[in-house]
Amino acid sequence: MQSNKITLKQFLKYFKIAVTGKEQEFTSGSIRRAVFMLSIPMILEMLMESIFALVDIMYVSKVSVNAVATIGLTESVITLVYAVAIGLSMAATAVVARRVGEKDIKGASQAAVQVIILGIAVSILISGIGILYPKEILQLMGAEPDLIAEGYGYTQVLLGGNITIMLLFLINAIFRGAGNASVAMWTLILSNGLNIILDPMFIFGFGPIPAFGVEGAAIATTIGRGTAVLFQLVILFYGYSKIKIGIKDLVVRIGVMFNLIKVSLGGIGQFLIGTSSWVFLMRIMSEFGSEVLAGYTIAIRVMMFTLMPAWGMSNAAATLVGQNLGAQKPDRAEQSVWKTGRYTAYFMGLVSLIYLVFATHIIELFNTQPDVVKYGSLCLRVLAAGYIFYAYGMVVIQSFNGAGDTKTPTYINFVCFWLFQLPFAYLTAITLDFGPIGVFASITAAEVLIAVIGIIWFKKGKWKLVKV
Repeated sequence: MQSNKITLKQFLKYFKIAVTGKEQEFTSGSIRRAVFMLSIPMILEMLMESIFALVDIMYVSKVSVNAVATIGLTESVITLVYAVAIGLSMAATAVVARRVGEKDIKGASQAAVQVIILGIAVSILISGIGILYPKEILQLMGAEPDLIAEGYGYTQVLLGGNITIMLLFLINAIFRGAGNASVAMWTLILSNGLNIILDPMFIFGFGPIPAFGVEGAAIATTIGRGTAVLFQLVILFYGYSKIKIGIKDLVVRIGVMFNLIKVSLGGIGQFLIGTSSWVFLMRIMSEFGSEVLAGYTIAIRVMMFTLMPAWGMSNAAATLVGQNLGAQKPDRAEQSVWKTGRYTAYFMGLVSLIYLVFATHIIELFNTQPDVVKYGSLCLRVLAAGYIFYAYGMVVIQSFNGAGDTKTPTYINFVCFWLFQLPFAYLTAITLDFGPIGVFASITAAEVLIAVIGIIWFKKGKWKLVKV
């Protein structure tokens, strides 16, 4: 991959190496090759996740508009679970990648155990709230009584089984930090493959399985993720990856745990800021009725389909930064970020053109009600306007996290989401009565601001000095 031109035969050869995980050395040799080897399995992992999200919404769209809106409202709340999971997973990736770069595999394994223990403790608390108060949660989000009656079971099952979400995130983060991106990819393929098969069976009924409606989507999701978590644990305990865990490792190590908590607090903070912002945006959108809310939910699901590959590339940048800093190669870490950012921008630029031209047709694949199509396609077009900025913003922010500098993205998110996005959305959508387009515009404007501030701060280079 040193030359600028790559034949199809070479591409297929490198693609096979990437998905089988045969190459795990990313602190020497071609940076371009390292980005490719890490990005391919991470992109495929995220694509599988987003394909499931699209298939899920297609099935649920056949139930009712309320069912789609229920998913939108519940996922706005479940993003708070994701915030904790992603925050802890950023710490796991940063610490594990740094230890692997330092050739300290034992230290990486110890960190893996502690992050799993933390994840289990947090998820138990969230499960209790989700099981006991699903109706109250939907009511708090502004759901109408008929929506609550139809959809509370979905909320109850998804929040009650959040341990599967938590552990899937955390253990895959451990694999990614170790450079075993292909293992994380195959885990997601198993999880989401099962989801896609089980979804129609539990939603519409199959043989002895009754039709659960929208609740069936949550049941299928929890079974799929739970099976994948068992698969992950088998890999960790039986040593099919670089990180290996034995029974003797299953002890609480206060020093390692506090180091992880210290690193993860910034990560949890930045995603709590970002995800709570999404919750408030969804609350504003609920003011415009179920059809508009459904259009917005479908558009966001479609958007996630193309953001996931970009997330895959940005996760690759995080691993490269962590491992190269551990290997005392900060300049190589920085070069990895700029190259990954450029490749991500190429991809996102192409996607934005597709959305701008075909937005209406894309939304009509999921729902043909006029208002759903109107506002869903409008949302896609407004968001597409900032896609190239999204690319650089995601890569740079994840690079801070990969270095263990989770505080800087927290400050950036606070300014861009809470001080800018939310006031802007409320002012334009409600106060100035621009309607839903005010919310859509606030999302794009905030992401552009994140990219600009992130790049300026990244160039200062202070992230190279962070110790984890």
